[in-house]
Amino acid sequence: MRSATEIVDRISSTLNGVALTGAALAIIVMVASAGFQVIARYIFDAPPIWTEETARYAMVWAGLLGASAAFRMKQDPTLFPDMVKREGGRGLALALVRAAGVFIFVAPILYYSFFGRGMNIAKGFLARTLGREAEMLGVPMVFFTAAIPIAFAFIVIHVIADVLTRLSRISAAGE
Repeated sequence: MRSATEIVDRISSTLNGVALTGAALAIIVMVASAGFQVIARYIFDAPPIWTEETARYAMVWAGLLGASAAFRMKQDPTLFPDMVKREGGRGLALALVRAAGVFIFVAPILYYSFFGRGMNIAKGFLARTLGREAEMLGVPMVFFTAAIPIAFAFIVIHVIADVLTRLSRISAAGE
């Protein structure tokens, strides 16, 4: 079990690095886009039409990827901040409660991202946004809406890694 736990934790850690890098890049794009819009508007009196939309979608990516990274690092806002820091059997029980809450919240999001009524993949959220274009950028909306299932899939992997790591620690302590 220990090697499986280490593999899942390594995957979670790698995805966390991807999320942090993606969030940082999205923030850079957001700031650069908004900054360019300000310069173009007030200095050149000719703001481009794409900057506001670019900044908005970059903010969505930054927020969602940043939220998944905060979840991995146990820095996400919670009603019970001490819950994620407890160890041992009680910590595992609280981690399982947290995991149940995550799955209850995330399962419908992931399901409806890929499937619509009658498990029709063509009616899922991503498929519907594949046919729509961003108003000013002219690219399929799926490039922006994909942030939702990606971030929540990362969170699911993070919560599985957390529970397995806690289980592994308890079993190692009992040996």
